[in-house]
Amino acid sequence: MKKVFVIILNWNRKKDTLECVKSCMKLDSNGFEINIVVVDNASEDGSISALRKVKGIILIENKRNLGFAEGNNVGIKHALKQGGDYILILNNDTVLKKDLLVQLIKSADFHTGGGSFSPKIYFARGYEFHKSRYKKSQLGKVIWAAGGEVDWDNVYGKNRGVDEVDEGQYEKTKEVDFGSGACVMYRSEALRKCGLYNARYFTYYEDVELAIRMRRKKWKSYYVPKAVLWHKVSQSSGIGSDLNDYFITRNRLIFGMKYASLRAKFALFREAIRFFLRGRLWQRTAVVDYMIGNLYKGSWR
Repeated sequence: MKKVFVIILNWNRKKDTLECVKSCMKLDSNGFEINIVVVDNASEDGSISALRKVKGIILIENKRNLGFAEGNNVGIKHALKQGGDYILILNNDTVLKKDLLVQLIKSADFHTGGGSFSPKIYFARGYEFHKSRYKKSQLGKVIWAAGGEVDWDNVYGKNRGVDEVDEGQYEKTKEVDFGSGACVMYRSEALRKCGLYNARYFTYYEDVELAIRMRRKKWKSYYVPKAVLWHKVSQSSGIGSDLNDYFITRNRLIFGMKYASLRAKFALFREAIRFFLRGRLWQRTAVVDYMIGNLYKGSWR
């Protein structure tokens, strides 16, 4: 019997995580074993005591906040050690359709060259970026991600279909550049051959970078539209927030200077100079940290 490990990372989001675990426990299992692993990144909101009371999960307690990349790596390493065949990385602010894993594994069985498989991700009702744009009947059907694409000219990882109302335009299984770390299922064999998330990124772009490493070793990334979930997208870490300014600016430099074309690297460097001279505080800080090699958490507070 195939073993699937669901890895949920928590940091001071007790309510969301408990609701996510409850959603995971309702998942259909069609001939495979589901193991739910919650990795806590040293929360201080009572998460640990609450999670210790939940039956049917594996709780791993980190002694400090390791960030998204290394925090998930802790769970992935546990799953690999336990012989997991597939590993689902899942944000704790998500609600899953019951057959999500069934659909992802069905696709993995068919696309044997796939290293990662990502679902159709909707905004949860009320969490849309542009709420006033939609009719009431459209809420819950607004796409957050239908797989991911890399804009290599500008060195940006972006979600396909973001902000679009689902009218069937993304109903075909498709090879994509990457699957968002909000929900992506990895084949364990691919992880063993390609490695895990790069801890230097701390948060943001680690999912894109891993997908590129996988592609270089002939593992493909697939978008699976029949697999569905809803994402309570964080408003605090959105475009223009300090956290976004810092990690997106710095990690685009880490990623682009390694993987992009020479022309794109030059453009990225020019942009970095502009950020250093006229950018917001955390954009300037990010450029400095990249230049001096202050990676992982860097200067982030």
